[in-house]
Amino acid sequence: MTEIPVITDPYEIQFPRLGWTFHINPTAFTIFGIDIQWYGIIITFGLVLALLYVMPKMQRFGIDAEKALDAIIGGVIGGIVGARTYYVAFNWDSYKGDLMAIINTRNGGLAIYGGIIGSVAVGLIICKIRKIKFLPMLDIIALGFLIGQGIGRWGNFVNQEAFGSNTDNILGMTGGEIQATILSDRASGLDYFQTVHPCFLYESVWCLLGFVIISLYSRRRKYDGQILLMYMMWYGAERFVVEGLRTDSLMIGNMRVSQMLSAILCIVSIVLQIIMIIRVKKNPEKYVLYCNTEESKEILEQAMKRRRGEDEDDTDYQPITDSDNNENIQEEE
Repeated sequence: MTEIPVITDPYEIQFPRLGWTFHINPTAFTIFGIDIQWYGIIITFGLVLALLYVMPKMQRFGIDAEKALDAIIGGVIGGIVGARTYYVAFNWDSYKGDLMAIINTRNGGLAIYGGIIGSVAVGLIICKIRKIKFLPMLDIIALGFLIGQGIGRWGNFVNQEAFGSNTDNILGMTGGEIQATILSDRASGLDYFQTVHPCFLYESVWCLLGFVIISLYSRRRKYDGQILLMYMMWYGAERFVVEGLRTDSLMIGNMRVSQMLSAILCIVSIVLQIIMIIRVKKNPEKYVLYCNTEESKEILEQAMKRRRGEDEDDTDYQPITDSDNNENIQEEE
């Protein structure tokens, strides 16, 4: 490997073999004495893009978007709490006794799997209360996850964190903060004169590619829950590989927690998809998509009436027919 010079500027990020150099202060701006970090802005941007995509697509999955919004808001809150709780739990020695450090997420410290667990748990509770079907909701939300994760990983780039082991490939990166981190933890075995794997980039590209592929396939899904299973397989496979490159993995003994969970997710998803393919082929009438059921059509009709401000007994109201519903879906696409 070719040695690279020491970088004295902590905000400098380099991709030496590509000839790229960036100077990025993790603090975007300060307002009323509070530093606003790029990390939070990027994650929020990813969340907004995910919402802009999933909300107009709710009808395609047979879901009332107004009701679903409650579950999404609850899921976002649950996701943030879950992501931070998960991260702190596996780094307890660094946080015990310091409440402010535990709740301060502006500089990072959010675990993806904790966020997924928290958002799904809270979201499903609200779905139960609001009488929203679980599987169709999880299908569309899984697509939102891919958008949010694909964008959100760039927060790691700004913070120069979540990087991998030394590499000599063309995408190898380094930076002032990366070198300082390596120097402060000589036990990691990394050489700060060498570039490291940009794990954030690998995961971002993989998630966004997965979003494109799975969202296109979603129009031909065979059963409710299929998109969720595809997400589990897609993300689980990538995270298993990339987690093996990282040097900051959350550990239980000698096991990387996220790598173990990723393997389980991927394997379980593949097994369930095989089982469901067999079942759908044997009995296709049993696995009708929820969006094609009379219950879903009635819910969407009532939702449209609410948006029009019409009463249920309004004789001038014309129910949505199958052809109308198809036209609406085509317009969304």
